[in-house]
Amino acid sequence: MTAGQAGGAPQWLTDLAARAVSLEVPPVLLPPAGGGRASAVLLLFGESEGHPDLLIVQRSPLLRRHAGQPAFPGGAVEAADGGPVGAALREAWEETGTDPAGVDVLAVLPDLFISRSGFVVTPVLAWWRRPVALVPAADGEVTSAVRVRLADLADPANRLRVRHPLGTSGPAFRLHGMLVWGFTAALVDRLLALGGWERPWDSGREEDLPPDVLAASRRG
Repeated sequence: MTAGQAGGAPQWLTDLAARAVSLEVPPVLLPPAGGGRASAVLLLFGESEGHPDLLIVQRSPLLRRHAGQPAFPGGAVEAADGGPVGAALREAWEETGTDPAGVDVLAVLPDLFISRSGFVVTPVLAWWRRPVALVPAADGEVTSAVRVRLADLADPANRLRVRHPLGTSGPAFRLHGMLVWGFTAALVDRLLALGGWERPWDSGREEDLPPDVLAASRRG
């Protein structure tokens, strides 16, 4: 599958895409020398009523990996995909009904490594030129999909840090009934900074990962 031409993307997004290709990868997310299983996620930006937004899905708590977590549409790269761009577009279509013909790919970001699952993840940044109604996957892999306004993600009232029992902590966002944390939240945090949307917030506001969220992640 291929995306359309990128001529209609707004300036704020083309500027972000230009910066994101040089995203600095923290040591904990650097892919190991031996690599890992190739996968891709779609960072799909759009505008609704003049407000920039970002597509986030809620994964089923019954999944084998990343159970119950808010995430970007995505998954493993398959042979027929032709690479991470094709995989990201296919997964978004399968998980949310997003039409690849209405998506303009603007940038492919540096690979990131998720040690828990062993995946090397390629983020694909795109403009949702022709949005469609979101339809969560019929197979139950995704329980909901929502377009989250960047202004809401940047709102200090929605920001916090969460602690994992292993001793690590990281950025998180609480909105739309979701707790966005882990890999997805770390990437959102960097995108807000790169795009100039980040607002001062209380980074000392730290909470333990809720027991139900932790239990779901351990099942996944």
